[in-house]
Amino acid sequence: MGAYLLTGAGSGIGRVTAHELARNGIRCALVDHNTAAIEALRDALPAVAGGPHLALTADLTQADQIQALAHLLPTLDAIINNAGMTDRSNLPIVDQDPANWQQLLALNLHAPALLVRALQGQLAKGARIVNVASGAGLHAIPWRGAYSPSKAGLIAQTQALAKAHPEYCVSVLCPGFVRTELVDALIASGRLDPAKAISKIPLGRMAEPEEMAYALAFLASPQAAPISGGILSMDGGSSVFGGSQAYTPAHRALIPADLPLSLSMQGEWNGLHSDPLAHGYPATVDATILVSPAGQRLNAAFDAARRFDLDRPGSLTLLLPSEESDDWEHAGDLASTRMLVSTLASEWGPSGRRINAVTITQRSTPGTLTPLLHFIAGPKAQYLTGQTLCAP
Repeated sequence: MGAYLLTGAGSGIGRVTAHELARNGIRCALVDHNTAAIEALRDALPAVAGGPHLALTADLTQADQIQALAHLLPTLDAIINNAGMTDRSNLPIVDQDPANWQQLLALNLHAPALLVRALQGQLAKGARIVNVASGAGLHAIPWRGAYSPSKAGLIAQTQALAKAHPEYCVSVLCPGFVRTELVDALIASGRLDPAKAISKIPLGRMAEPEEMAYALAFLASPQAAPISGGILSMDGGSSVFGGSQAYTPAHRALIPADLPLSLSMQGEWNGLHSDPLAHGYPATVDATILVSPAGQRLNAAFDAARRFDLDRPGSLTLLLPSEESDDWEHAGDLASTRMLVSTLASEWGPSGRRINAVTITQRSTPGTLTPLLHFIAGPKAQYLTGQTLCAP
């Protein structure tokens, strides 16, 4: 078993992810520009069977330092490109210092590609590559310089890499607002009003760093293969919300991430079955849309939502067919269904109920898709809602 390379490991999401990986028995190669931080982190991680954890100092804005990592690393099962920075000048783009602009692009956009090129010789067969972008790559955030452009570029780069190198499993995580040191600094400086940020999040809260760590650990595992090339937006529904009303802060306690999944199955799909535990995180997977004819899928999704009679936090995951109708009159059926998922996520968010969808094909099998469905439906994905993921 090889190691997982994790950049930006010294703080925030990176530090918490390192602990999650180590708890899962993964050997970590920690990379950061802050030597003291990653050495302290390395020493704090539990020992694993694969060998000692590594702490490597590198400035990832420097191509020569990226190249030098190739001589220091063992075989890698995964690369998690988590390192990133934001612009702190609060200046309009046209007033940006060109040097600061280029430094941000070097870390956020260029370093992930340079790392993959430099470390191809270390990558194991079927290696996973996970890039951490941002919701800012999906929607422009002004007064933060090149941050949004860099993250939009990273999303496109990730998808292009997945097509160019199908031998890898490549994905991108787009976090929403996460209570990291960076976000706390933005709040303290007055550049981010937490109440205004939460007003656009259907789930009514910012994410905890641990929630992003669960997502990264999943995406960096072999179980993420069905969504290679895909985007996972862990943002509480903010990327699908387009309304004008403001959400108020939710004061619900997070459900423990290790709570068992209490799964109910509606309809049938390849032997996936219910496992309704008395004390577990309530989740429903609904496959009835798969057998609905073109023109009736939106109504089938509506019926599935009506059946999901839950008055507390839980999840509904819809299984959608991949084909569109050749009949132009019904060509918008699945698009309407996907928008219904987003709309329901925006309406259900304040109650803690989540809804997502997975588009599948005839090649999808329980062995490959069940772990993905369990992650999406379960308590480790409590900040995931309103999304439609595509599985080949």
